[in-house]
Amino acid sequence: MAGIAGRAGAWLAEYGIEGMHVVSSKADEMRASISPDGKRIVWGSRGREGGAGGRDLWQASLVDGRWQDPRPLALNAASDDFDPMFSADGQWLYFVSDRDGGEGGDDLYRVAVHADGFGEPVNLGPGVNTAGNERTPTPASDGRRLMFASDGRGGAGGLDLFVARLDGASFTGPQPVPGINTRADESDAAWLGGTRAIVFARADAKGDAAVRLQLARCDGTRYADAHPLALSFNTAGGTTFGPAIDWNKPGELLVTGVAKAPRAGGLDIYRMKAPAADGKDGCVD
Repeated sequence: MAGIAGRAGAWLAEYGIEGMHVVSSKADEMRASISPDGKRIVWGSRGREGGAGGRDLWQASLVDGRWQDPRPLALNAASDDFDPMFSADGQWLYFVSDRDGGEGGDDLYRVAVHADGFGEPVNLGPGVNTAGNERTPTPASDGRRLMFASDGRGGAGGLDLFVARLDGASFTGPQPVPGINTRADESDAAWLGGTRAIVFARADAKGDAAVRLQLARCDGTRYADAHPLALSFNTAGGTTFGPAIDWNKPGELLVTGVAKAPRAGGLDIYRMKAPAADGKDGCVD
């Protein structure tokens, strides 16, 4: 189960750490996303030296096959900024922030992606954001749907997963992801094979409770038979979350967790082979 300390994509036994001492550091690193051209990675970090404070977004660039030059993004505010995700076309970076000017709590934002950086953050508005907390934005590969977690929509309980549709320039009309939400917290989801399967995080309580990644496949109407993702450190009582498909290598999945080895610090970013998406279409319009 040894991993590669660099970009960890050339070879995978079960998993490899992503960017030892560059992306994965002695701080807590959470939810990473790689641009479709494979040239940059953005992730959330908590308490990493050099950031604005609290949770910040960081970026590294691919140089000679390895992630290098980690630095905080200029768009970070004094607030918490986290949960980044590139769109599949590379035009947008979605993220979460509790900065001033939102709808309340943690809100969903996005910025335009430029060759030399990023544009100005734009709140996604009341079509998705509420007075509660919205987290883990995940655009579909076609860009016309946005999956996210929310505790402000009166769902099954705590954080639930929803899908909003693009209407003009805005995402609106969020509906629960069928078959997933329970009285527990569901968040941090990634689609596999279009929308034929889903990997998501489930926690029985808020705060520092155990979080475990689950895999469910579409049966034609709902995501069914959710069971723990086959990954050795995705265990009961552990902390594993933040799944994200590498748009540049769609057969591979980034996750956040704590493995025995390799390990850089607290929470690290790991890479694994994505499970087969052998479900059916029909769970998402």
